[in-house]
Amino acid sequence: MITVVLVDDQEVIRVGLRAILSDQTEIQVVGEVGDGLSAVRIVDDLTPDVVLMDLRMPGIDGVEATRRIRARHPEQVVRILVLTTFDQDANVLAALRAGADGFLSKGASPAELVDGILRVARGENALSGSAVNAVVAHVSVTPGISVDPEALRLVVDLTAREREVVEYLVRGLTNREIADVLFLSPLTVKTHVNHAMVKLGARDRAQLVTVAVRAGILPTT
Repeated sequence: MITVVLVDDQEVIRVGLRAILSDQTEIQVVGEVGDGLSAVRIVDDLTPDVVLMDLRMPGIDGVEATRRIRARHPEQVVRILVLTTFDQDANVLAALRAGADGFLSKGASPAELVDGILRVARGENALSGSAVNAVVAHVSVTPGISVDPEALRLVVDLTAREREVVEYLVRGLTNREIADVLFLSPLTVKTHVNHAMVKLGARDRAQLVTVAVRAGILPTT
């Protein structure tokens, strides 16, 4: 059984999430809170498998709550899945850096929500195309960001095919879309992505995109 804590300052959203998850035999909601400080405390008390975290809350926001939870509980113990509105939130990249394990849109379907929870609970990342696009947008337009020499050094270690796949990731394509463009199987694309993640020291696709963008690989029209 995967235990879940819901963190959102809007009660109506928590009620909706609980209703969706109540029908899942593999998932049990063990608690819910409406602010960041309470999130840190309830995770300390219950140590759930997954925290479903909102970013915009009173007091400390979801980014700071994620940072504090991650300082107390490693990824192997507590996983954090951020549920937010990407096109309105400038904190996606900050949450990633704070230790979030995945991102889903608040417009995600019940099936996508359940799948995201199951994936992060298994140690995988749950990252929608919106999340990749948000990471690219925030990194590429942030003032003062220039090519990072360390990121550039890591990117140089990629094979030509791995770099090509990463370039398409930066443009926001899914594995399936990349496979169609490059005439590869989705499994082959996934293998290239995994190899690139290892070489670039990325925990998930969002970090992979972040490193690539800092190395100067920006999306083209």
